[in-house]
Amino acid sequence: MMRPTKAEVAAAQNSTIRDVIAPDLDVLFCGINTGLYSAATGHHFARPGNRFWPTLYRSGFTPRLFAPDEELELISLGYGITNIVDRATAAAAYLTIDELQQGGLNLERKLQVFRPKVLAVLGISAYRTAFNQPKAILGRQPELIAETIVWVLPNPSGLNAHFPPVKLAEVFREFRYELQLLGLSDL
Repeated sequence: MMRPTKAEVAAAQNSTIRDVIAPDLDVLFCGINTGLYSAATGHHFARPGNRFWPTLYRSGFTPRLFAPDEELELISLGYGITNIVDRATAAAAYLTIDELQQGGLNLERKLQVFRPKVLAVLGISAYRTAFNQPKAILGRQPELIAETIVWVLPNPSGLNAHFPPVKLAEVFREFRYELQLLGLSDL
């Protein structure tokens, strides 16, 4: 994957990238929104320093470390990627409350169409806002969305100082284990 230039990254403001999605996935990982670097490359979690891909590998979701431009290989493993808000920004802080709430409604419709077993939202604050769940905590949520189990995991951004790489992989590994216990994944 070629690194985008600074001009290409800047020009990616407000653009969108396609979801990595198919019907009946085991887990649909859901970011907050696409960053400018990812939008410039056209691939999810592409910014160097984002810990999504290493975390999937370290926690056992993938058999090897995938590069962002290999994201479509997730489908064959039963996983996909989407976002709450489609619009690319320099940081999630640039999203409005209305955008997050509308994104939650759009995501619910997407879940009705594609019917993943589990939605794994990557970011507690965005989940709270998008789905009007101000007291939500990390982990499995008591409510389903469109018959889909919802799990909230930490944001894998390198800016998330609360979850260094080892702790982040541990949380994802526990999530994977819980999926096995529920019979939702054969990992």
